[in-house]
Amino acid sequence: MIDNDLLQMLVCPLSKAPLELVGEELICEKSQLAYPIIDGIPILLVEEARKIESSK
Repeated sequence: MIDNDLLQMLVCPLSKAPLELVGEELICEKSQLAYPIIDGIPILLVEEARKIESSK
C-alpha cells in the first residue's frame, strides 16, 4: 500500500496531473495511463504504463 502523504505528492510524468490509486495501479485521467505498483513501488515510467479507456 502506498502512504497517503506520498500519494499526494505523486504526479503523472507525462501530463503532471495528479494520480488516483485504483487497486494496484495509479491512474491518470488526463493522460489516460495506468502506472503499475510492483511490490509496493510505483513504476512511474510512461513506457511501463498501460493505456486506459476514459471513464467520462
